[in-house]
Amino acid sequence: MTLQPKRSVSDLALFGGTPLFTEPKHVGQLYLPEWSRFESSFQGIFDRGYFTNHGPLVRQLEERLAGYLGVRHAVCMVNGTVALMVAAKALDLKGEVIVPAFTFIATAQALLWAGLDPVFCDVDPVTHTMTAERVAPLITDKTSAILGVHLWGRPCDVLPLESLARDRGLALFFDAAHAAGCSMGNRMIGGFGHMEIFSMHATKALSAGEGGFVTTDDDRLADRLRTVRNFHLSETFVKVPLRINAKMSEAQAALGLLGLESLPAISAANKVLYDAYVRCLSPLDGLSPLLFDEHEANNYQYMVVEVDKNLCGYTRDQVVRLLHAEGILARRYFTPGAHRIPPFCDRYPRFVEALPVTDGLSERLMQLPLGQGVSSGDVEKVGDLLSFLRERREILEGDSRLDGDVLSHPRGTE
Repeated sequence: MTLQPKRSVSDLALFGGTPLFTEPKHVGQLYLPEWSRFESSFQGIFDRGYFTNHGPLVRQLEERLAGYLGVRHAVCMVNGTVALMVAAKALDLKGEVIVPAFTFIATAQALLWAGLDPVFCDVDPVTHTMTAERVAPLITDKTSAILGVHLWGRPCDVLPLESLARDRGLALFFDAAHAAGCSMGNRMIGGFGHMEIFSMHATKALSAGEGGFVTTDDDRLADRLRTVRNFHLSETFVKVPLRINAKMSEAQAALGLLGLESLPAISAANKVLYDAYVRCLSPLDGLSPLLFDEHEANNYQYMVVEVDKNLCGYTRDQVVRLLHAEGILARRYFTPGAHRIPPFCDRYPRFVEALPVTDGLSERLMQLPLGQGVSSGDVEKVGDLLSFLRERREILEGDSRLDGDVLSHPRGTE
């Protein structure tokens, strides 16, 4: 249920009015299949009595993912973070790995868990991703790899990074957690670098409830991935120094298969909402939507907006605080950058003040709700509210009620 749009400042929920949405609108959407499809798929699991240890659904999902992404191998695992850890071990990395600080914290956490030292790199202010030009000065004799991130489903500086890694003898892999169903040069993300790692978290457009997978065209690396992910000797393809239980369950694979079937429809529905947001925001100076290349495939699961206080009259945090009061649970991504979060800020203090672009983006970017729980009508109401706020910016300027903590919400934490 939604209520009438705001007509005066006193109508704002932060100032005592009734929230625009009585049912909160989340950024982190749960992409669930139809119940009948879910029930049928899980009935098969119960009938077979096969719940884990690389069952038929896991193998089927791996085959379909590889075919969909145009790669030789897709290796499914329990989640994307563990998949990153396994990938690092499969690559037999040592020492330092260059990685952007403007990413979800799990990217850097996985490197620490794998016994590696992240070297944080700043990002391009327009693309929000790491570039070869920024990576090159950070390479030392301790560097073993470069880990790029396809943020928001937009590919990072792939081809120059591939050239740089090849010239310097480094491994190159990509965190593609946001990028299922996205492309670069009309080629699906999944086959770049030595390997790419995807998340199938519940809030991803391609969801298995929880899960992840690694893609590669390298047969030797695929054998290492499959060996490292299983702590039992029954699945041994090559000799590896360390193994772990990273297996995907049949229940996850069942949801993953349903999610893969639904991905085109989910992406198309997301694009309708994304386009509606762009139409609403385009006339509003200081609230700039992140734009995607219309010639490339994208899952459109992220509605990222840059807030310019000089043009719209509010800081990003003030806008988020106003939206939260109205039941619009916008999120600040990524605030702060990984280089300012423990334990990284304590272990690697040299990066804390060294990444000005990352720090700036962390203060200006927010995400708006988009996904199965959002309608086109909801988007229009959010757009009308943002337009109303911008029109009243002179009245609200300096009001202490705009300032204060912005609460975090557990849904959509990737």
